[in-house]
Amino acid sequence: MKDLTRRMTHFVLAMAFAGFTTGSAIVAQVPLRTLLVGVDHRKAVSLNGPWHYLVEQPPARELYDEKGNIRDNGYALNTHPNISSGPHNSEYDFSTAPTMKIPGDWNTQDPTLFRFEGVVWFQRDFEFQPAPATRTFFHVGAANYRSVVWLNGKRLCNHEGGFTPYDCDATSLLKPGNNFVVIAVDSTRHQDDIPSVSYDWFNYGGITRDVSLVTVPSEFIDDYDVHLKHGASFSAGDANTVSGYVHVEGAGEGRSVAVRIPEANASTTAVTDATGKATFEVKVNGLQLWNPGSPKLYKVELQAGTDTLTDDIGFRDIRVDGTRILLNGKAIALQGANMHAEAPVRGGRTSTDEDVKNVFSMLHQIHANFVRLAHYPHDERMVRQADREGLMVWSEIPLWQRISFSKQEVYDKAVVMLHEMIRRDRNRAAIIFWSVSNETPNNADRTRFLTALANEARHEDQTRLITSALIGPRVSEDRIVQDDPLMEALDVVGQNQYIGWYEGTAEDADRKTWVLPQKPFIMSEFGAEAKFGNHGGPHDRWTEEQQVNVLQHQFAMIRKIPQMRGVTPWVLMDFRSSTRNIPRLQDGYNRKGLFSEKMEKKMSVPLVVKTYTEDPAVKPE
Repeated sequence: MKDLTRRMTHFVLAMAFAGFTTGSAIVAQVPLRTLLVGVDHRKAVSLNGPWHYLVEQPPARELYDEKGNIRDNGYALNTHPNISSGPHNSEYDFSTAPTMKIPGDWNTQDPTLFRFEGVVWFQRDFEFQPAPATRTFFHVGAANYRSVVWLNGKRLCNHEGGFTPYDCDATSLLKPGNNFVVIAVDSTRHQDDIPSVSYDWFNYGGITRDVSLVTVPSEFIDDYDVHLKHGASFSAGDANTVSGYVHVEGAGEGRSVAVRIPEANASTTAVTDATGKATFEVKVNGLQLWNPGSPKLYKVELQAGTDTLTDDIGFRDIRVDGTRILLNGKAIALQGANMHAEAPVRGGRTSTDEDVKNVFSMLHQIHANFVRLAHYPHDERMVRQADREGLMVWSEIPLWQRISFSKQEVYDKAVVMLHEMIRRDRNRAAIIFWSVSNETPNNADRTRFLTALANEARHEDQTRLITSALIGPRVSEDRIVQDDPLMEALDVVGQNQYIGWYEGTAEDADRKTWVLPQKPFIMSEFGAEAKFGNHGGPHDRWTEEQQVNVLQHQFAMIRKIPQMRGVTPWVLMDFRSSTRNIPRLQDGYNRKGLFSEKMEKKMSVPLVVKTYTEDPAVKPE
């Protein structure tokens, strides 16, 4: 807790220093920490599988009282009605309720809940045997959007945010033998949530990622950062130092921590400070750097007392030089696509190894070396696979358009989500960008908000680049001047635009001249909607031929912009969105995918492949 207090104190001071204030006192929201980094590499008792569920219609009086406070004496108690003689409980019974597969969204598992937004309760019994001198955590990979956890009838923890994990210390509430857990998940949208009430993807509710019990020693490694030392400049010949830290929860000053990379014959020890953090540096001769052509991962062993953890980590350097993006000192061009965390073929939220395999199959078919994981952190399986297969990644938090940028409490939420994203994935070599937002309005409140957030990201991780996807200026004029002040806070700028779809014709792109600052840019969104199998002429809306025509002219335009270093058409695969309601053409899907939701190739795929392999739209320099 000392380390948490120190970090939150720094957060408050940093916000004040950044000048972000709404006229009221700054009160930091202390988050429920994501305690266990590398949880997928620890031994765990999986709680995945069938869970009983009960649906509670608004106003959800079993979860909230008349003042909106969480109730602990309703469904959370998991009592059973005595139907023969009474007395009554609140007239519910999990034991005879239907079951649903966890992880998984409720929308695609129960037809009556397809468009349901509200509260669904989940319950599961499990056996557990506590071990002496250990602590056990209840881990949830993600639950959208608010969730409350009770263990054996007692409140364990709350969490807000639909796309990052949380871990709750369950040690004191677990008992030998039979235990039960109840989780209430509320997917209701609110103005001051992140994202807010309106967004262009489907609001899948539920416990959408893995659930497990993780037991660790009483003093344990909860956080670590192991990376290639990031200096003021980079030289491949001098890339022989691995540095970082290991934090030991429950330890005070003077605990010994070992860091070993056996394959590289590297080993060192460090000692924790008063906060439990041990910083280290170790020389590594002959280190093979991670890159898309050779995504080398090393087994890194960490040990603190009786706790050991092994992770697979790649080492690489990413930075900018003028308008160039440099990976391990060499200029690179990024070619890929955007994608949502939507499961191909079966639909619903991505949550299985098969889902990830299908997604990477489509990325490989277009010869991508880069993927933008829009518009929120994706399942940890995705970034692990990107590490193994050598795909570079853009990861972002869901600050999308209609955010309450003037409100301090919303900024506090954004900082918590940013910390949770970085904390989970900072050891993934594939991630080269942290993105703070997508398509936000150009005004003073937003610029202060996102500038402070970008600075917070840099404080948390100095080894990666900070970006955001901008929308605007309007592209009706042939000369397009991008002067958004947010660019000052970014290392790499994403530019979204839809010439040929939302504005003008495909051929209008030929006349456009972009006036951009001397920074690296990525054309982060562009495209047109096409229903798979719908054919016509190159100017017939919703046809595959028109999608090809739009992309052809977009690629030609992008080739003429000297600052462009990356290109990601919107989007890899058609995905559900509640705002897309043209029957027979959309049927509830955003149809800008290169592939259909069933992984069927549209005519645009061969064009993208030819562009990426024979006539690239972007060059390294």
